[in-house]
Amino acid sequence: MSTYKDAGVDIDAGDRAVELMKASIAKASRPEVMGGIGGFAGLFDASALKNMKKPLLATSTDGVGTKTEIARAIGKYDTIGEDLVAMVVDDLVVCGAEPLFMTDYIAVGKVIPERIAEIVSGIARGCEKAGTALIGGETAEHPGLLADDEFDVAGAATGVVDADLQLGAHLVQKGDVLIAMPSSGFHANGFSLVRHIIKTAKLSLDAHVSEYGKTSGEVFLTPTEIYALDCLALIRSMQGKLRGFSHITGGGIAENTARVIPDHLSAIYDRSTWSIPVEMEYLSKVGGVPQADMERTWNCGIGMSAIVAADSADITLRSLAARGMKAWVAGVVEERVASNPRSTLEGTYRAR
Repeated sequence: MSTYKDAGVDIDAGDRAVELMKASIAKASRPEVMGGIGGFAGLFDASALKNMKKPLLATSTDGVGTKTEIARAIGKYDTIGEDLVAMVVDDLVVCGAEPLFMTDYIAVGKVIPERIAEIVSGIARGCEKAGTALIGGETAEHPGLLADDEFDVAGAATGVVDADLQLGAHLVQKGDVLIAMPSSGFHANGFSLVRHIIKTAKLSLDAHVSEYGKTSGEVFLTPTEIYALDCLALIRSMQGKLRGFSHITGGGIAENTARVIPDHLSAIYDRSTWSIPVEMEYLSKVGGVPQADMERTWNCGIGMSAIVAADSADITLRSLAARGMKAWVAGVVEERVASNPRSTLEGTYRAR
């Protein structure tokens, strides 16, 4: 006789995982959510969209890449979910959309209920920070394809923006300024390079590093900053003066900013306005990473950029400061010379 459990899939463990995550999920809700978890689909009351002239639904999906391997190696799973939420919802706000709800997918080699609950608790906490409802998810057990302690996570979110309020390259003008919002560390990009340096330089994730003031593992698992509510606050208060945002993820500052700059203009960042985060400075030195490669792989200290009219730079900084965000003017939008890229970094980084 053969059972599903004999094949490596434990339905009872999956049910226990659901019970353990219910309390966390309950905190990541909105009034529009209909019903609770456990159904075949999450329901969201969209009647409020009727108040918009032309509501545009926006969607985004992502994962956290090989940062999951750092979590697995350390055995700490309660922060990786925040990274997932950040990667997804902060892509939505770039066009001016408010993230409404999110679903997640967790694939594991073996369902360990407490571990699943830790991962989901991070996702729920991230959704709470973003004002986004977590309305559904799936945990899939893949024995034989993944080792018992291996896992991967992915998520998708839906948001909405009224067509008249959509942000983007069509609004950007010559003379606009770039307002940089600091990253909280590596976020969830470039971890293949991080892991390569850990391996080749024989770094220990448990070792205390004086340059960090903590262990490498603690630094690498610092959750990604979630900018959604800060960006939405600017959207509500600066209509007409806010052009758009750039979420700095894989590809770095220049490449991500270029995605929201029209062909005839160029965004010029002044490196002297900020310093490279110490953890990136240290790891690039240990790993012998060229500056150009570092800037195309890691965020180098900027997690989100806002593009605003020049006469609104001060109020933008004050508004973000009131929310606890220490932003700064990092550059300007200029007329583009044909041979130049749509976004570039110039000068040298500020010395510490």
